[in-house]
Amino acid sequence: MTFAFGIYPGALLGSDTGAVEPVRPDDPDLINDALRRLQGDGRTLTVRAYRPFAATVAPDAPPTPAEPERYLEGGRRLDLVLTFREPTGALDGWLDFVRATVRDEGPRLATVQICEEPNAVLPVLDGSTPNVREALVHGVIAAKEEALASGHDLGVGFNAVPTFDPADTFWKDLGALADERFHRSLDYVGLDFFPDVFRPVPPERLADATAWVVTAFRDGGLREAGIDPSVPLRVCENGWPTGPDRSEARQAEVVEEVVRTLAGLRDELNLTGYSFFSLRDADSAGTGIFDRFGLLRDDYTPKPAFEAYRRLIEELGDRQ
Repeated sequence: MTFAFGIYPGALLGSDTGAVEPVRPDDPDLINDALRRLQGDGRTLTVRAYRPFAATVAPDAPPTPAEPERYLEGGRRLDLVLTFREPTGALDGWLDFVRATVRDEGPRLATVQICEEPNAVLPVLDGSTPNVREALVHGVIAAKEEALASGHDLGVGFNAVPTFDPADTFWKDLGALADERFHRSLDYVGLDFFPDVFRPVPPERLADATAWVVTAFRDGGLREAGIDPSVPLRVCENGWPTGPDRSEARQAEVVEEVVRTLAGLRDELNLTGYSFFSLRDADSAGTGIFDRFGLLRDDYTPKPAFEAYRRLIEELGDRQ
């Protein structure tokens, strides 16, 4: 089994307190050049993008990155996230938004993800939005129904982050809401995780920690929600930033070790995809942990991890 690889091509990202704006604007030509080099000859590569729904405060909010269709050369398709950021929690218009996006964007979509980290209660993530569990369940059903009705071949899923709090009821609540239609509609579940970023992991334990988190996600939360092991698992966001005391050489080693560890778990965990976060630094001179997640520096010059990821895609990636 090979991987469907992907990447978020932007530099704008969210931190635990708000958005981190890039110091240099996106350059579509340079981004496409980097994506071509990563994709290589005949491999698949999905482009991750985010489109928000917030009817009462920003009904026409643009996607991130802007105009993501610019990055769909060479057969690349979108891994599109529909975020539920309506501050009132009202579902009015949400399902219409989901259906219209699937109907209109369907030919460009490899996958559509409903909600962004709905179990993470942080200001920039959907877990802080009221009624997010209901938005998730009904959104998955609506997306799948629209895809089938429109004849679009795409995967419908949602993502989450690892849960370490035994008092967290997200998966139990989701299982209670999820009916047969939801389970029939679900094509994958995504995991966002960043080992040795927000909690330090000794280098000699990185592979074990990676395997433990992904296995616990499959055997813990997904099982508690009643999600069958036959539903594929995808890593939707994973990365390791450079910075003070975090060398570019070590970033390349981490990319290599994490992806190869996940590749070794493909059959055991029904793990079918991996997407790196992100292509380019927000600020290569910055000292914050969110400034330098990129495979490229903010001036688009490559770090060693860029070549490491390119080789992994060439070796392990799906062919078109």
